[in-house]
Amino acid sequence: MKKSLLAVALLGAFSGAAFAQSSVTVYGIVDAGISRDDNGGPAGAKLGQDSGLQSGSRLGFKGTEDLGGGLKANFVLESGIKEDTGTYDQGGLAFGRQAYVGLSGDFGAVNLGRQKSITYSIGEAVDPFAIGLAGDMNRLFKTSTRRDNAVTYTTTNLNGFVGSAQYAFGEVAGNNTANRTVGLSGTYSAGPLFAALAYEKVNDANGNDAVGGKKVFVGGTYNFDVVKAHAAYETIKGSVSATNLTETEQRLWMIGATVPFGASAFLIDYTRLKDQNVSNADANQIALGYTYALSKRTNLYTSYSRTANDSKVAYNAGANGATDKFFNFGIRHLF
Repeated sequence: MKKSLLAVALLGAFSGAAFAQSSVTVYGIVDAGISRDDNGGPAGAKLGQDSGLQSGSRLGFKGTEDLGGGLKANFVLESGIKEDTGTYDQGGLAFGRQAYVGLSGDFGAVNLGRQKSITYSIGEAVDPFAIGLAGDMNRLFKTSTRRDNAVTYTTTNLNGFVGSAQYAFGEVAGNNTANRTVGLSGTYSAGPLFAALAYEKVNDANGNDAVGGKKVFVGGTYNFDVVKAHAAYETIKGSVSATNLTETEQRLWMIGATVPFGASAFLIDYTRLKDQNVSNADANQIALGYTYALSKRTNLYTSYSRTANDSKVAYNAGANGATDKFFNFGIRHLF
């Protein structure tokens, strides 16, 4: 009898191992180009080779294990690589782009670790330059890219709607609100339409609103086949500084287009920042881009942007009131 029970137990263990399926994928991007940035400052223009001009160069590992009953375990470990020097990006972090593990199923997905911020994920989907090249709308929107110590819940696709909620622990002893981040987003996709709404609140080390810590982002795209239209609007509020809690406010707009043509694509956008508290503190950016696909995994690119500042600000520039002119061209390979 005992031998029979042991045999059944062993059979169950081996059959479970046989049915459980797991996979690990190695992937990455190698992106290198030449850039010239004249930020209008006293040092003059900078010419050089850069990594990740269109998309950040990276090496990633992602895996999934089928746990049965529709439940899966998932992980992502993704390093940012500076192709031009061979060093780590994101301040030298080993897995500075993403590092998380979680579960997914009929309930959606829950992931824990270093992840993209709520507003960055939405902005990346709306920006015609995908937050890359010289036209990167984030050069003015200034959306934080990633959150450490984050827990993110994402729903399944509910007839085109997908919702996300993110909580990033501040991990300050004795003050659970210090350095904390809370974010919410919702997207809707139906045919040619994509629409998105996001909210994010970041606290400083004292638990107060951080500088530029409250963001509301609304954006979307519409694909007319011959051209894809892009638009975004964001308000950014927060304290002047850690010691001056007076609320500031900036309003930003972006309109753009992607025009596909065979293996080519033309990109254009216009971004404007309006400061609601300070006069002569606005900025605007116009950008043009072009990509050409040599294959499904390799493309050439070039782009140009011009950022003009009012007399009291220096966005992307080397001095208040200066104009930044940024040009680049390069090659990107995905694997």
